[in-house]
Amino acid sequence: MAGDITTIARPYAEAAFARARETGQLDAWSDSLALLAAVTADPQLAAQIGNPTVPRERVRDIILEVCADRLLPETANLLRLLAQNARLAAIPEIARLFEVSRVSDQGVRHVLIRSAFEVGPDQQESLAAALARRFGGQVDLEVETDSALIGGIEIRAGDLVIDDSVRGKITQLAHALQL
Repeated sequence: MAGDITTIARPYAEAAFARARETGQLDAWSDSLALLAAVTADPQLAAQIGNPTVPRERVRDIILEVCADRLLPETANLLRLLAQNARLAAIPEIARLFEVSRVSDQGVRHVLIRSAFEVGPDQQESLAAALARRFGGQVDLEVETDSALIGGIEIRAGDLVIDDSVRGKITQLAHALQL
């Protein structure tokens, strides 16, 4: 199901990103899409979006009313198009894919670091510098502490995973022993 929604959302996100870039309004589009995603993620509204007996136009009008004048006119037009095509449920994924494109375009790579122990500011700075050299651009670090790793660190940047945790090494050893 998640793959389906991504397939549906991708062309809309790409078109929105192209338009935002063309008009120099990346941040404004980002804010508008984030607002739409937050509004449509509300459980009550999400239930209305998923209910086939509720007219899509009614849901669209509710969203427009809630967002009032905080949407760009072009984002409001995108909302109308999504309602017309029965794609309102794709809004959060469109917003997510838009952000991925925006971050990638700005040369900033999002990196998640999970560590068994607290990572101090100096260590974060050192990791950010090393990862910036490795990826050839800026990195946006998100650091989490996860005691389940037992020891070590796990780094995720898109599809790349560097697992230097004790738990990861135990898992590799277990797989090797099963062969």
